[in-house]
Amino acid sequence: MSLVLDFLNTRDAEADTDVLGSEETWRTWASDRGLTADPLPEATRAREALRAAAGDRAADDVAPTVHVPVRTSPSAGGVAFEPSTAVAAVYAAAARLTVLGERNRIKICPADDCRRAFHDRSRNRSRTWCSMRVCGNRRKARTFRRRSTLSITQMEQPCG
Repeated sequence: MSLVLDFLNTRDAEADTDVLGSEETWRTWASDRGLTADPLPEATRAREALRAAAGDRAADDVAPTVHVPVRTSPSAGGVAFEPSTAVAAVYAAAARLTVLGERNRIKICPADDCRRAFHDRSRNRSRTWCSMRVCGNRRKARTFRRRSTLSITQMEQPCG
């Protein structure tokens, strides 16, 4: 789960950073995880497709083809993925989540100034925000202020 979330969060809207913004930062990200970096355009397409699959309305659903070798392995319970690149490793992890029925627990925060991917651990899979203390609270505060402002302006209007 963490590899998929780490990959989806290589773009940080709040900090205005993008690991896939340069070959060097992408290679460093992959190397830090013991993986071989794919060509940058492939990694970018893969991230966009996975973010779209997680519900990011701003992501392009570009559906790249990613080859993930599989081999038989008695010690792994029959079959094991053998990804050779970072993108293949992320897709192998995403495939595992799908098989386990956990893929729909990966969600994208709807806050425009956040857009972080997070793992919904709620029992009924209804969590909306990456953090209720931060993004959820901001939204609630904005909604409250908007309602308060509307109420005040309605009270200030002369009766007719």
